[in-house]
Amino acid sequence: MSQTVSQKILAEHAGLKSIEPGEIVKAKIDIAMAPDLTAVIAYQAMKEMGVKKVWDKSKVVFLNDHIAPATNVQNATLHKQCREIAKEEGFTFFYDINAGVCHQVLPEKGHVWPGMLLVGADSHTCTHGAFGAFATGVGSTDMGAALATGKLWFKVPETIRVEVNGVLPKWVAPKDVVLKSAKEIGADGATYMAIEYGGEAIRSMSMAGRMTICNMAIEMGGKTGIVEPDRITDAFLKDRVRNKYKIIKSDPSAEYAKRLNIDASALEPQVACPHAVDNVKGVTEVAGTKVDQIFIGSCTNGRLEDLEEAAKILNGKRISRDVRLMVTPSSFEVYDAANAKGIIKALMDAGGVVCNPSCGACFGGNNGVIAPGEVSLSTSNRNFRGRQGSTEGYVYLCSPATAAASALTGVISDPREVK
Repeated sequence: MSQTVSQKILAEHAGLKSIEPGEIVKAKIDIAMAPDLTAVIAYQAMKEMGVKKVWDKSKVVFLNDHIAPATNVQNATLHKQCREIAKEEGFTFFYDINAGVCHQVLPEKGHVWPGMLLVGADSHTCTHGAFGAFATGVGSTDMGAALATGKLWFKVPETIRVEVNGVLPKWVAPKDVVLKSAKEIGADGATYMAIEYGGEAIRSMSMAGRMTICNMAIEMGGKTGIVEPDRITDAFLKDRVRNKYKIIKSDPSAEYAKRLNIDASALEPQVACPHAVDNVKGVTEVAGTKVDQIFIGSCTNGRLEDLEEAAKILNGKRISRDVRLMVTPSSFEVYDAANAKGIIKALMDAGGVVCNPSCGACFGGNNGVIAPGEVSLSTSNRNFRGRQGSTEGYVYLCSPATAAASALTGVISDPREVK
């Protein structure tokens, strides 16, 4: 029977030859990850089940990343509890405030590989589908069960196939591809479905670009986003992943619930307008909209090539006096690489404030909170009311290039028109 890559991975981890969408399976987990905001709750849920120890201390990863460093006593206590749990359990892998955002740190440190089943107590765990893994976010109680048993029940999702062909024009980025996808599919159009990306534009895309695209599958209601692994995947994982892995791909005759085709060569920079991720317009439709703060970072667009793209536009120039620019690299590895290439200096010389790696302004956790009436233009993934501070604020989503171009002018601007 023909199967999608998502079906094949779940079937293998459930010990079955094949499975159908809608079927319920119990599958073995390769890695269970929990960041600071959910780790303690998940661990307590495990204890309430009467389980004293996690099922495998080498397959559980805790991180302090969302509010890092801690901003108040409550957050500091949460971080302390995470450290104590990691020490008590003897976790092989625990990452403190000097690592970065969970979804960047995991693949950097070799915890993600093709064909694996990864669950995380964070909705954007679908990011790791970029590596050909079935990766999905789960609630804290489900994570408690995962910590206790190393297994979880899954409903096998249907799959939407998004075919992206053509060549992306200059200053049009993977972020624009996924925002276009959100517009076409809708904020709930892929509820409990896998979104499988393919086509020549995806095959030529870097791992950073693929991570950006898979990261936002959840914004369409998706259970996961996924890209079939290839030589680009192997090149990234070389010297990172210690175990052998198997390349799994969809059968040519696999059935999909829906197909969407995107012509990359015809795409212009996209902007998601308040207060919904699928309220997407071409940048030319919203150009001139005044902004107060610009944020470049997050698990969506805080990687090296994102910072480099912004630096190309900002290098040798100064941002508008009417805006503040906040930049947050997604990990210390990214920060170090950007620093070595002179990117950090270029962003700071342009007037940007470069923060330590963390989730930062993305969810209004510890820096970059906006005030009532203010407008944020952000490279992150969500723009609902109150996401970055005041419920009376406005959040627009865009690519790093659009963000950088807009920082120069103080209004939403088309990066293709930057001189």
